[in-house]
Amino acid sequence: MTVAQLISFARGAPSLDIVDIEGLKAAAVRAFDADPAGVTAYGTSVGYPPLRKWIADKHGVGVDQVLVTNGSLQADAFLFDYLVKPGDAVVVERPTYDRTLLNLRQQGAEVHAVTIQPDGVDTDELRKLLESGVRPKLAHIIPNYQNPAGVTLSLEKRRALLALAAEYGFTIFEDDPYADIRFRGEPLPSMLSMDEHGVVVHASSFTKTVCPGVRVGYLVGPAALIADIAKRATNLYISPGMVAQAIVHQFCVSGDIDRSIETVRTALGERARVLAASLREHIPGVRFTEPDGGYFLWVELPTDVDVDKLVPAAAERGVAVVKGSDFLIEGGRHALRLAYSAVTVDQIDEGVRRLAAAVADVRG
Repeated sequence: MTVAQLISFARGAPSLDIVDIEGLKAAAVRAFDADPAGVTAYGTSVGYPPLRKWIADKHGVGVDQVLVTNGSLQADAFLFDYLVKPGDAVVVERPTYDRTLLNLRQQGAEVHAVTIQPDGVDTDELRKLLESGVRPKLAHIIPNYQNPAGVTLSLEKRRALLALAAEYGFTIFEDDPYADIRFRGEPLPSMLSMDEHGVVVHASSFTKTVCPGVRVGYLVGPAALIADIAKRATNLYISPGMVAQAIVHQFCVSGDIDRSIETVRTALGERARVLAASLREHIPGVRFTEPDGGYFLWVELPTDVDVDKLVPAAAERGVAVVKGSDFLIEGGRHALRLAYSAVTVDQIDEGVRRLAAAVADVRG
């Protein structure tokens, strides 16, 4: 069988048609014109100072609480390296981002996965875990349009998590790269903004709102923690990429970022709706929570569909998907993560038809 052009639901990246290339080119010219010395020199490990200030203002915190990094994955790595020692207990969501699991296990953490419900992590299950004597160093939480589950943590559960962190003395790592990509419902306050006890460290990124190629993310946390991590950053690389951060800064202060977010929101909202409708039409028996934002939809397939067999069968039919089991320590054998960010609307229905045919192959 000759395979048609690949349709990929595998990668959480925006398609080129929704990246503001012209805006970024203009921002780059402005960055070099406005601050040639700052853009071309070694910077400081805390990041490009004007962008650091912009981020601090956005979150209503002091500049000394912000560290700008090469992507938010590096922000994660810095925090894990700083807080987690081999044998330390760490709470993650079940399912969670595959690289988070990988990095924590490489740190030698004892990982405790707590079930995700349609309104976010099960805080009752977490309380029982804490009452049983587990004392985590941190809980890694993706509160908005979670990767991979696509769900959003409710306001009530945000409050419950903050109370548990204060009571049991652990850090909430609020990993929040998708917050601005909301296309339904009302925005919820970040746990960082609700935190009265200094228990939250927040990370985000410009990958999903500007483009992945800039590799600009950041950490917001207590000033002492940020200062300690900045020392490590100095030893690791002197400074992150000043050129990329200066371009992002110009893109933000000009207001281009707001237009970019609006473009991405509109496109992804339509793609998510079309994907949900196509799944209901072509694959009977699938279950999913339709996301209110972000990049991902988590699909539970009927139990006679094993994703270890489905993924290669789908690839043969020219559609790429990611196994649910990649996002779990155990389980996920009947689940998939579908990213709708990089597929255009006209590809989605065809991609789901191919997936449905692969499901039929596997069952047959």
